[in-house]
Amino acid sequence: MGGMALIPFSFAVGFDLDMTLIDSRPGIRECYRALAERTGTYIDADLAVSRLGPPLGEELANWFPAERVDEVVELYREMYPEYAITPTPAMPGAREAISAVREAGGRAIVVTAKYEPSAKLHLAHLGIEPDAVIGGLWAEQKALALREHEAAVYVGDHVGDVRGARAAGALSVAVTGGPCDAAELREAGADVVLADLTEFPRWFSDYRSDGSAARA
Repeated sequence: MGGMALIPFSFAVGFDLDMTLIDSRPGIRECYRALAERTGTYIDADLAVSRLGPPLGEELANWFPAERVDEVVELYREMYPEYAITPTPAMPGAREAISAVREAGGRAIVVTAKYEPSAKLHLAHLGIEPDAVIGGLWAEQKALALREHEAAVYVGDHVGDVRGARAAGALSVAVTGGPCDAAELREAGADVVLADLTEFPRWFSDYRSDGSAARA
């Protein structure tokens, strides 16, 4: 159950990527527009980037027939480095949040539904250096990596991230920069809701001092 995790002697903190560590909307918007032009298929790029979180194939299924989705996923991934990396900034507080974990003697890992090579390109471009990056995992699947890396806390912006944290027995810390508001995140079971990662270092310091997280 979420809310029961305590910081062990050797610990890790997991972070989601899209709309948690990076604002991937500008880059993904550009990639969707280029994909629409390449395939001759209408995609409402603004709508698509308003609901980031689930796997790419789920979004593309809204625009392409089922039998083409796998093919278009591969094409999108081929195009992604050209269109999506450079326009994508870090979210406020992202670097400081990673540093707060490191300075406390912990490991910062990224667990994301994004294609892992693309995730690594984003982080390298922004100079953010987590201890591990695990891609291709969504919602409860994220628990596989969180357990493997002994993550006591998982930070994300989507109700799927909350479900992943709870499935792993990690504390669910949610930020409201993505498509889910504070009420949705709390209803899904988030233990802590922060406005953004600029609030994380202070919260994390208090959490480590107390051995438990004050609910926000």
